[in-house]
Amino acid sequence: MTTSTVPRTPIVSVKPVVLDAAGRDPGLHVRVSAPTTGERLPVVVFSHGNGWSMDGYAPLADHWAGEGLVVVQPTHLDSRSVGLAPDDLRFASVWRQRVTDLTTIIDRLEDLVAAVPGLAGRVDTAAVAVAGHSWGAQTAGMLLGARVLDEAGTPGEDLRDPRVRAGVLLAATGTGESLTPFAAEHQPFMRPSYPHLTTPTLVVAGGSDRSALSTRGPDWFTDAYTLSPGATAMLTLPGGEHSLGGIVGHEVAETTDPDPARVRIIQRVTTAFLRTQLGLDAAAWPAAVADVEREAGAAARISSR
Repeated sequence: MTTSTVPRTPIVSVKPVVLDAAGRDPGLHVRVSAPTTGERLPVVVFSHGNGWSMDGYAPLADHWAGEGLVVVQPTHLDSRSVGLAPDDLRFASVWRQRVTDLTTIIDRLEDLVAAVPGLAGRVDTAAVAVAGHSWGAQTAGMLLGARVLDEAGTPGEDLRDPRVRAGVLLAATGTGESLTPFAAEHQPFMRPSYPHLTTPTLVVAGGSDRSALSTRGPDWFTDAYTLSPGATAMLTLPGGEHSLGGIVGHEVAETTDPDPARVRIIQRVTTAFLRTQLGLDAAAWPAAVADVEREAGAAARISSR
């Protein structure tokens, strides 16, 4: 695809920045990546998938930072680097702690900016988006307005954060009535409700993404688009599996469908969406849509409403 007209710039990445958070042990470890130049830089808070950490997703985080965004990546308690055992009493509420991690980061953006040499005074802390992959997409979705249904099907607490202006959900969990018996028993929080998600959102779904946690096929990962009023665009990648070509990292074991071209499409489209929604470049999103329609062929398609 046509590359962005915005010049890539060198980036700086600082980790770990540790935020003390009440009741959280260990403290919240965060990586901050940012371009070395530019002013009034928007912020993207990224939530990783199950088991990952602030050290993953370089193909996205580094690209976004190089395109003028400050990317903040927490390490959630489910990270393999934390080593939380399944029988730990905190495990049942990890899904909720994940949401708190993201809101804590937004609360403490000034502290995070101050921890990166040369970044102070260059960040627009009022221009914030959230993004996430897999479990991280469900986490990010909560700040966009999605909720979790209880066993009776009643939507739970509204955790929407009005400071968040946009979202990108990659391989987002579908609705809970399609969970396998194992998933329903052990991961009851995987019952997202999308009708209250009203923040502008881009959904990214793989056309060959099949989850062992769902009785449905790849269409399960499109629910965030089809059921929420805020998700006005979806990038579908035929042949894409759960790692969407390798967004978690180059050549990592979880990538069952390595495809650098697919990752480049995701980089291009997500960057354009974020830059337009966060006020950097109004023309970025329509240009990316036109590029996909003209150049991607069967490799990708964008739906919008």
